[in-house]
Amino acid sequence: MTTSIPTPALYGNWHYPTTVWFGAGRIRELVTACQSLGFSAPLLVTDPWLATQPMTTEVLADLAAGGMCPTLFSDIQPNPTGENIDAGVAVFQASANDGVIGLGGGSAIDAAKAIAFMAGQTQPIWDFEDIGNNWEQANPGKIAPTIAIPTTAGTGSEVGRSSVILQTSTQTKRIIFHPRMMPKMVILDASLTTALPLHLTAATGMDALTHCFEAYCAPGYHPMADGIALEGLRLIKHHLPAVITEGDNLESRAHMLIAASMGATAFQKGLGAVHALSHAVGALYNTHHGLTNAIFLPYVMAANQPAIEPAMDRLARWLGLDIPGFDGVLTWILSLREHCQIPHTAAVLGLLPEIEDDQLTKIVNMAMADPTAASNPLPLTPERLKDIVMSAIHGEVSK
Repeated sequence: MTTSIPTPALYGNWHYPTTVWFGAGRIRELVTACQSLGFSAPLLVTDPWLATQPMTTEVLADLAAGGMCPTLFSDIQPNPTGENIDAGVAVFQASANDGVIGLGGGSAIDAAKAIAFMAGQTQPIWDFEDIGNNWEQANPGKIAPTIAIPTTAGTGSEVGRSSVILQTSTQTKRIIFHPRMMPKMVILDASLTTALPLHLTAATGMDALTHCFEAYCAPGYHPMADGIALEGLRLIKHHLPAVITEGDNLESRAHMLIAASMGATAFQKGLGAVHALSHAVGALYNTHHGLTNAIFLPYVMAANQPAIEPAMDRLARWLGLDIPGFDGVLTWILSLREHCQIPHTAAVLGLLPEIEDDQLTKIVNMAMADPTAASNPLPLTPERLKDIVMSAIHGEVSK
């Protein structure tokens, strides 16, 4: 085992930032959770693959045995689209559902939250993009309650107040926000993550790391977010290598699951250029968000070095790294990426050395406009973003 904490300690009920039931096997308490929120006919939202798996069949059977009348919806893409949300809302309304359960990774939970949010709204979803006070246009009384059950340790969407949805007409990812999009309840059951394939375990784990890292580095004074991000990074350092080497290590899976939730709790402080670029590239090339974050992370880190060196001094000490400061953290991240079999260059994302200028400009312009760009440690410019993208294409981590 990679920790001295006994497995029985990995169990608890928390109320931060929402109600969380944490512990292996707690999926068996889903009916109780539904009853506590007054559900009788929940819409279960998951992805197409998970919809065919025994896990989902068992959840539906448990709900039915508990007196519920569940409906299954799984018509969502890895990067959920506005059309996916519209289709889910139509099913919700036609089935007279009274709540939403999101089961799966970030895509399924983002879709579930967006469907619950839009179930009673009359305006287009894009009217609620996270810009200014757009969220105030929503009718809060028409937002359906949500239960989130993550099956990956990555996005932490289960404790977030927004969803990232692809607007296909513009090929742009939009962040849809409302305070009441936060799920009413979360079930964190590590036993649901053990079947996750190696490459997805790695990509989602690096996603959680990126959330913690960018939140910690974001400018501004938010010591609570900093503390959560630092502890999340410590958990990831100890437990992500373990779940890559031992996929059935339930103890490390549990620590990674809570680290993912911690990352999403911490990034209320802000994110940065990694996410700005990942949203742009993900929208244009339909890439996996966690993998895209993992590839861009060291290049963005190098570009931000002048602004984050003091924070890296503290992080290196907290993680107990052999090499101090910025160099130690960068060495650790590069080593961890290699252990997780994350490619070093952006070629796997479809970004090649012969990228055309207009396509590079499109990526940069989309990243500049992304809400996460504003909280990068150094002010972003098109030139700085172009340099980061080209460094990722050529695999040059220059400081």
